[in-house]
Amino acid sequence: MKKRSCEWPGDDALMQAYHDTEWGVPLRDDRKLFEFLILETMQAGLSWRCVLHKRENFRKAFHRFDPKKVARYDAADVKRLLKDAGIIRNRLKIEAAVSNARAFLAIREKHGSFAAYLWGFIGGRPIANRRKTLKELPATSRESDAMSQAMKRDGFKFVGSTVLYAHMQATGMVNDHLVSCFRHKECQ
Repeated sequence: MKKRSCEWPGDDALMQAYHDTEWGVPLRDDRKLFEFLILETMQAGLSWRCVLHKRENFRKAFHRFDPKKVARYDAADVKRLLKDAGIIRNRLKIEAAVSNARAFLAIREKHGSFAAYLWGFIGGRPIANRRKTLKELPATSRESDAMSQAMKRDGFKFVGSTVLYAHMQATGMVNDHLVSCFRHKECQ
């Protein structure tokens, strides 16, 4: 008997595995937070399914999301990435990834870790929501609004409130698993 899950992964096996093992798990590893930030910015205007199915290609193309390496990318690297059919080839998003790597390193230097910076917007503890239907899931929150404003001031690009709320959901800063989902309690 299959456990009851959130509905959004549908029948896609990769989406289901992502939901069942990663989405909503509190994450404090800087490298993984950087990976999710880049992937969420790539998702802007697209579906998560599209990004998730290209994730391994992104890992190869972006040096396994090593922020120090990505921060050193130059025009030749941007050109290389624009030719890579395995990723989303949007110049503005690719340039934002490079810019965001540089901002990430500056934040880490200033705050000791990127995780401390991000988790500071919610007081260091996950926000435990009790949503019953997908219709109750918001696109933004007060916290994602504040995070977006601060990150833009700190030099990040493609970090609107909607992108950041999705980032908060993915990295367990908010628990938006439906209360009927077996992962809700596990991600507290």
